[in-house]
Amino acid sequence: MKTLIFSLLSLVTLAWGWDVFTSVAPAGANTLWVARQEALHLSGLLSVAMMSLVMFLATRPAWLETPLGGMDRIYRAHKWAGITAVGFAAAHWIIEMSDDILKAVVGREGRVDKEKFTGFLEVLRKLAEDMGEWAIYAVLAMLVITLWKKFPYRAWSILHQAMPVLYLMLAFHAALLVPTDYWAQPVGMLLGALLAAGVYGAVASLRKAIGKSLQAMGEIVSVEQLPGDVCAVRCRLNPTWRAHRAGQFAFVTFEGKEGSHPFTIASADRGDRTIDFQIKALGDFTKGLAQRLQAGQAVRVEGPYGRFDLARRNPKAGQIWIAGGIGVTPFLAWLESLQAHPQQAPTADLHFCTRSQATDTFAERLSTLCATLPSVRLHIHDASQGSALKAHALAATNKSEIWFCGPVGLGNALRDGLKSMGVIPRFHQEAFEMR
Repeated sequence: MKTLIFSLLSLVTLAWGWDVFTSVAPAGANTLWVARQEALHLSGLLSVAMMSLVMFLATRPAWLETPLGGMDRIYRAHKWAGITAVGFAAAHWIIEMSDDILKAVVGREGRVDKEKFTGFLEVLRKLAEDMGEWAIYAVLAMLVITLWKKFPYRAWSILHQAMPVLYLMLAFHAALLVPTDYWAQPVGMLLGALLAAGVYGAVASLRKAIGKSLQAMGEIVSVEQLPGDVCAVRCRLNPTWRAHRAGQFAFVTFEGKEGSHPFTIASADRGDRTIDFQIKALGDFTKGLAQRLQAGQAVRVEGPYGRFDLARRNPKAGQIWIAGGIGVTPFLAWLESLQAHPQQAPTADLHFCTRSQATDTFAERLSTLCATLPSVRLHIHDASQGSALKAHALAATNKSEIWFCGPVGLGNALRDGLKSMGVIPRFHQEAFEMR
């Protein structure tokens, strides 16, 4: 994620720098006015570049999963590119407002003249200027709402649907107000490519075409309310569903008005297009889900996505698998996929962290699955009995490979604990944070 964002920012900055160093400042221009103008251009370019990346990644490009490490990583890049874009947009607005300060400090003399246009083009440029300002205010408000975790998800998702329109406003602003000499420079070619990618994403979103090629319709086969506020749902999908690999997830739409939500597929591929979901009540939508769903109800599933894939393990590395609470779901799929050929199961230590083993929905299921897989050693950590998983209990080395799915706090604590011990194993952890 960091590499992608930093690389794009660097590329845009280099293209802008090429124009700066190959162009000649207007005669008599004051250095401060020139610096303000270039800072205005750079901040605008960086903001548009990041926003274009946001819109393109929103299309859920499955072909990027391999280089970026999974759809969860793509969404994390989407989120942080958006935050970065708003930061540069705010800087762009502040720089634009700084002209009064410069007038007071150095006067109007030496100010860089604006490009002159007439007729309809000038009308469009004025409109683009206003639209850009309105869009900046809107995306600033959207950022505050996005970072405010207590804001209801459903309301946020509805407001978030305005982002493609806001992007098109910003794209119009950039295309009309960028210096005309840019279009003959590398910076203009790069900007054109970014705007094309962003517009493609915005239009796909407005047309509701995102992920359509990976969508399959089906019906709910069974619904069961399990202890611990877990809803078990089995679905049967139509022939357009692609076989999934154990550990992958999908975007599921149970109720049209609510929209799709990402859930890990908690079963191996059985060859009959049935898939299971184990859904923990963690928010407004998932609370009481078992009471709202029923067998025979239509369902739409998009996917599969993700790279939390047993086939990607390093066969030479010691395997340590860690599941926290509902984070056990990909491991249920892993274990189920190994049942047909137990001899192919890798040697691994599976640590399951639960609040109470006695009432846990998955502890017995894990024990049953592991009983047929002698090479997989199950360790259950029962918090009610004072058993909390600590880094030293993992017996990890720098050659170990850890697969983790669970609360972010637990994952961070284990990472920090291992680091303090001088142990830095390969650590796989899905970043399920779509907001």
